[in-house]
Amino acid sequence: MSSVKTNSTLAKSTPLFRITTAALLTAIAVVGASTVVIPFDVAKCAPVQHMVNVCAGVLLGPVWGTVMAFAASLIRVLLGTGTIMAFPGSMVGALLAGLLFHLTKKTWAAAIGEVVGTGILGAMAGSFLSRLVLGTEAGILLYVPSFLISSAAGATIALILLPPVRRVIGRLSHDSSNA
Repeated sequence: MSSVKTNSTLAKSTPLFRITTAALLTAIAVVGASTVVIPFDVAKCAPVQHMVNVCAGVLLGPVWGTVMAFAASLIRVLLGTGTIMAFPGSMVGALLAGLLFHLTKKTWAAAIGEVVGTGILGAMAGSFLSRLVLGTEAGILLYVPSFLISSAAGATIALILLPPVRRVIGRLSHDSSNA
């Protein structure tokens, strides 16, 4: 349990940890979302992005998690591996994951935040954005199923990966404070 406390202290107290972790998670999201893609009509489902959003919400908090999601979405769009739909889904999901983890300190709450933030709120924002920017009349019912499936898959992966990741970060923090 002390490693989780150390991890939280490290994440809050060190800008270097936040910047480095955000950069690493951004890289994982860009590469993963570019290689693990499930096309679904007008959207591209990328469960790796959602896994990273939950990890960012837990490890970095809502603000840095949202910044990381924006950076990953922007890079994906600039590389041509993502669409404009990457922004509302990833950013709202990361924000809500970070907020719910901040309020509860429960990893499962961050996962639920990602699924609700992306699967419902991100889909709603995506539907509006597609009408505004793309000129498509794709309704919200087109986006909700794909966003929900993708975010639920990514959140589940994050729930499996986060406990050992947090233990390792805690050990690294403990080792560096004893050095």
